[in-house]
Amino acid sequence: MGSRGSHAARIPDGDSIRRETGFSQASLLRLYHRFRALDRNKKGYLSRVDLQQIGALAVNPLGERIIDSFFPDGNLRVDFRGFVRVLAHFRPVDDTDSGMRDPKQPEPLNSRMNKLRFAFQLYDLDGDGKISRHEMLQVLRLMVGVQVTEEQLESITDRTVQEADEDGDGAVSFLEFTKSLEKMDIEQKMSIRILK
Repeated sequence: MGSRGSHAARIPDGDSIRRETGFSQASLLRLYHRFRALDRNKKGYLSRVDLQQIGALAVNPLGERIIDSFFPDGNLRVDFRGFVRVLAHFRPVDDTDSGMRDPKQPEPLNSRMNKLRFAFQLYDLDGDGKISRHEMLQVLRLMVGVQVTEEQLESITDRTVQEADEDGDGAVSFLEFTKSLEKMDIEQKMSIRILK
C-alpha cells in the first residue's frame, strides 16, 4: 500500500483526476509516464507537435481531428489533466460504470452520451452543432482516402446525411447523430482496452 500512495503523490491532483476520469491508479500512473515521455522538453504541458509524435495518431485518418480535441477553444497547450480527460472518452465501460450513479454527479466521460459527443465533434468541423454535407464529405474523404472515386464518395455522403437528417434541413444535428447510431455498440467501438 505504501508504494501506491507514493505513486499518487507524484501525479499532481492525482486523486481528483482519478475521480473525474474513472481511471484506475495504475492506468493513471501509466498515462502520467506517457505524458512525461511526450513532454520531451519537460515543459509540464504538451503542444500539437508533441501529440503528432504518437504513431497511432500519425497514421489515423482522423488523427488531426483527434489532436484538435486536446486543444479546445484555440488553446495551444494541454496539461496532464486535459490530456487524461480526452483519453477518458476512450476508457472502456466496465461493470462498475454501469451501477447506480448519483444523479448529482457529472456523467462519466466514458459514458455512451459523452463518447457520442466526442465523435460528433470530430465531424462538426466548424463547431456549429450540426454536421453539414460539406463537413461529412471532408471527414469521409479523410477516412477513405483514394480508395473510392469522388462520385462514389459524394453518393455515400448524400445517402448518409439523408438517412440521418430527420428534420430535412440538410444537416445532421447531435440528436439525429445519436439516433442514427442507436444500434451501434459505441461503448465498445470507442474504447481502447489498455485504458482501464
